Amino acid sequence: MSEAVELERPAVSDPSSNSQTIYQVIRRNGSVTAFDATKIKTALTKAFLAAEGETASGSHRVHDIVDGLADQVTTTLLKRAAPSHTLQIEDIQDQVELALMRSEHHKVARAYVLYREDRARERAKLDARKKSKKAGQPDLHVTLPDGSKRLLDIDRLATVIAEACGDLDGVSTAPIMEETRKNLYDGVTTGELALAPIMAARTLVEREPNYAFVSARLLLDKLRTEALSFVFDQPEQATQAEMGVRYATYFPAAITAGIKAGLIDPELSKFDLKKIAAAIKPERDLNFQYLGLQTLYDRYFLHVKGSRFELPQAFFMRVAMGLAIREIDREAKAIEFYDQLSTFVFMASTPTLFNAGTCRPQLSSCFLTTVPDDLDGIFKSVKDNALLAKYSGGLGNDWTPVRGLGAHIKGTNGQSQGVVPFLKVANDTAIAVNQGGKRKGAVCAYLETWHIDIEEFLDLRKNTGDDRRRTHDMNTANWVPDLFMERVMADAPWTLFSPDDTPDLHDLYGAKFKTAYEAYEAKANSGQITNFKTVRAVDLWRRMLTMLFETGHPWITFKDPCNIRSPQQHRGVVHSSNLCTEITLNTSADEVAVCNLGSINLLAHVTENGIDHDKLAKTVKTAMRMLDNVIDINFYTIPEARYSNMRHRPVGLGLMGFQDALQKLKIAYASSEAVAFADESMEAISFHAISASVDLAAERGRYESFDGSLWSKGTLPIDSLELLAKVRTEFDVDRSQRLDWDGLRERVQTTGMRNSNTMAIAPTATISNICGVSQSIEPAYRNLFVKSNMSGDFTVVNAALVRDLKERGLWDEVMISDLKYYDGSIGQIDRIPDDLKALYATAFELDSSWLIEAASRRQKWLDQAQSLNLYIANPSGKKLDDLYRLAWLRGLKTTYYLRSSAATHVEKSTLKGTDGRLNAVVNAPQAASPAPSPSPVTAPAPTPAPAVSNRPSGVIDAGAASDAITGGDVWGKACSLDDPDCEACQ
Repeated sequence: MSEAVELERPAVSDPSSNSQTIYQVIRRNGSVTAFDATKIKTALTKAFLAAEGETASGSHRVHDIVDGLADQVTTTLLKRAAPSHTLQIEDIQDQVELALMRSEHHKVARAYVLYREDRARERAKLDARKKSKKAGQPDLHVTLPDGSKRLLDIDRLATVIAEACGDLDGVSTAPIMEETRKNLYDGVTTGELALAPIMAARTLVEREPNYAFVSARLLLDKLRTEALSFVFDQPEQATQAEMGVRYATYFPAAITAGIKAGLIDPELSKFDLKKIAAAIKPERDLNFQYLGLQTLYDRYFLHVKGSRFELPQAFFMRVAMGLAIREIDREAKAIEFYDQLSTFVFMASTPTLFNAGTCRPQLSSCFLTTVPDDLDGIFKSVKDNALLAKYSGGLGNDWTPVRGLGAHIKGTNGQSQGVVPFLKVANDTAIAVNQGGKRKGAVCAYLETWHIDIEEFLDLRKNTGDDRRRTHDMNTANWVPDLFMERVMADAPWTLFSPDDTPDLHDLYGAKFKTAYEAYEAKANSGQITNFKTVRAVDLWRRMLTMLFETGHPWITFKDPCNIRSPQQHRGVVHSSNLCTEITLNTSADEVAVCNLGSINLLAHVTENGIDHDKLAKTVKTAMRMLDNVIDINFYTIPEARYSNMRHRPVGLGLMGFQDALQKLKIAYASSEAVAFADESMEAISFHAISASVDLAAERGRYESFDGSLWSKGTLPIDSLELLAKVRTEFDVDRSQRLDWDGLRERVQTTGMRNSNTMAIAPTATISNICGVSQSIEPAYRNLFVKSNMSGDFTVVNAALVRDLKERGLWDEVMISDLKYYDGSIGQIDRIPDDLKALYATAFELDSSWLIEAASRRQKWLDQAQSLNLYIANPSGKKLDDLYRLAWLRGLKTTYYLRSSAATHVEKSTLKGTDGRLNAVVNAPQAASPAPSPSPVTAPAPTPAPAVSNRPSGVIDAGAASDAITGGDVWGKACSLDDPDCEACQ
């Protein structure tokens, strides 16, 4: 270290002393120099010149401002320097920046920030050059795809890394550059070179969540090279800054390349591509986190033989153009749709993102079918499943009409083997049609609780027994009538029938079902029906819950509320839900129900003061137009789907980011305030969605089957609660409301609706990853965990928690280690205050009754249903019984997965190395060393509690050698959260 240059500064004295003091500055290279306040004035003056031009140089106003700001900064710095009388160069620059912002010279502050960023990039380049010239270190060469070699452009690598760190707090180029260099060698391939900085940045996500953005931006550089080289048919590279200009020429070329490859609809070339390209915002490429962009890269961007040619904004614009293709002013609408998608305020469903603007625009998410009771009909249904699944449709099959085991077959004078063998065929078909490798084909089979095969149906997912009567891949769900729940409550008997003996039960619900069912019971008792079985209702209920406990299936869904509250009960019956239990639409031999999904990002519509209703209304209006357009644009693989969709025009607008919104509002999930917010937010979405459908009806006309619907009678979803209450012996649901429903009700009756159904809350497992928000209405799974999907394994850390811990000076190496040890839960970490423990409680720390209470408040506003997962950490028969009875009493239409508590654990040593698929082995535990001194990840705020872990001894600490993730035990055989083989998690 060089000698300090001592300089007495009589004009600047130590505020705590009357004596003169020498202050020193430690520079970035470790050298020490004397503090010189005139340099602060020089820096401020340069910033004003950069922002205001040469006129600022002779301005007395600017001179006075600079003097005042420089004095403020100097005073602050000297106070901070005591007692060591030493300053860091970064601290000086931070104080200058802060002074400019506080004095509201925002334009000047921006100029100063940009200057700092430029200097940081230059330093990174210089450091890289110096390191590359170290004695004994040879020049590195890159092997190009054609086998030739060129000298590694270390300057460009440093530029890309510096650009990726850009405007992000808490990140640094140095560790990324250092780790990247370790993984380079002479002759490294271009692919390895592109991957090295991404891998380096990913290892730092556990320490600082903003490295997830850095990793995404580094992946973006790889994608830019890939896409530009393909589109322009020659090796090309570009930085993000250069793409500000290049997008204008790249985008039309990408559309042309996609059309030439047979992937993009030639109609898109007829748009005004110059106008469209001018509307693209390249800076929005920077808004991705790594999980989101990697998911898009792997599964969504169009490619030719593995070469992606879509950049993110081109992808969103292609989707938007595809959705606007039949609009009158389609350029304007495409830009409007693009602005919503690319800013993540709304996201269309996966099939829409996959296929909009392509030559096969199958944009719908869900298809519901009823399987008839004849061989031709059964195998036609299996074929329909294959055709619908081929282009990314999720399937829900109603199998209740198929006769049960032992039923007479007139044509052969034999006995039926029941529904199970045909379910086995449907299961294998779903696996065979894997949607082009983008995601597994998936189907859910529904069976009513009175079907004589119900007990075999419950066993379908077991790993024991005759494998010919098992469906290991198919999802299953119970379609439960209210009468069964009443018998359970009363501990009464329940009779199982074959549908060929009781054909009308399938189409009946409510009081009519009860009358017919009791009449059939009387026939069975008198000997008129012989193929039946009587069981104790409670025993069957317990077995249903036991199978849910052991296998995660069949899910519990309720027939009567789905039908009694259905707006379309005048045109048929809801016989099942869909793959994810949020769709409740009529099906028949002539109609295959279709639903078109998209989700509002609730986080983007709340401020610290609550919901931004104006923004929400605008988003919902545009989103509903997009969803309605899907119906007309859609590529239908079977005529029954087209017939149904065009007549009734159902859509399903949902939401995601609910947990994030709660945390932004500082509301704990397990609280009455969260239940009230669920009510308020869903009421707002419902109001605006219905209103938007009325607006579309005024513009485009009512849907064909509107007359006779509940809508036409002025019965809105909130009103249909009373219809259910009339037939229920037990019903306890809140009916409060806030908005002007009377005015909207009048508009609905007068103008009509464009869509028979408007809302459904889907799981959003993948599109929420794209947007970087919490899944659907889910509570946080963990605050630090490893997420697995078809794109690999990803470290996920709750950035909001990290931000709050930083503010309280609690974010350090010990905290990271404790979070790993407790599997992302903070409940047992003594240092964390109780208010944060409540706010960031994870899914298995919550009483699931809170989830049901919140879901009940949403359900009253929904014309369809919601994908509601339930979480139990320490399950028991009584807990499950109480939970699902409560769901029925609170008027829920459906429930979804029952989640176990130990699905995926974070390795106790470190998350470094969680890049792609891991096959590491966990080291044996070692005795824990004494807790280390706090090593802040970023500069702490207020004085922290002592950084001492309260973990038991004998655990692997943060510095242990193993770099691995270990899978935890799954309770029973319930679906593991984020199971890459589970369709619902994709």
